Amino acid sequence: MVAWSRATVPRILRSIDSQARSGNPNMIHPLIRLLATEPQLLAEHVGAYAALVNSEARQASRQWIMRLLLGALALCCIGIAAVLGGVALMLWAITPGLSDEAKWALAAAPAVPAITAIVAGFLARRSSSEKAFASIQAQVAADFRMLSEARSSAS
Repeated sequence: MVAWSRATVPRILRSIDSQARSGNPNMIHPLIRLLATEPQLLAEHVGAYAALVNSEARQASRQWIMRLLLGALALCCIGIAAVLGGVALMLWAITPGLSDEAKWALAAAPAVPAITAIVAGFLARRSSSEKAFASIQAQVAADFRMLSEARSSAS
């Protein structure tokens, strides 16, 4: 994902370490020297992180939009179930001699959107199995591990 290879970091750290051990009082800070001598490494690294952040933001946005749409669906279905339930109750009240099939239809009409609302509500409320921006956190941790390994191998 990120442009730093395992061979590049130790080479850079060995170069910085050898310059620091030379005891040159006029030595430029190692990070500044690295930026001045090999700016493409930093540009590649930052570009890779930008692509990773963009990808993670798109995924988090999709998940948020899906939860929003499912919540809106649940809310609309609750409203539809309430209206159909009220209509069914009024029809049952004004028609005393309903057959069993008609009673079943009066109960089923509001039940379908009510069940849909319950399912959509549960789907909207369930937590995502992935933590948002987890791969960025993992990549930063991997970069720090690689830098510490390279620093210890350069010594």
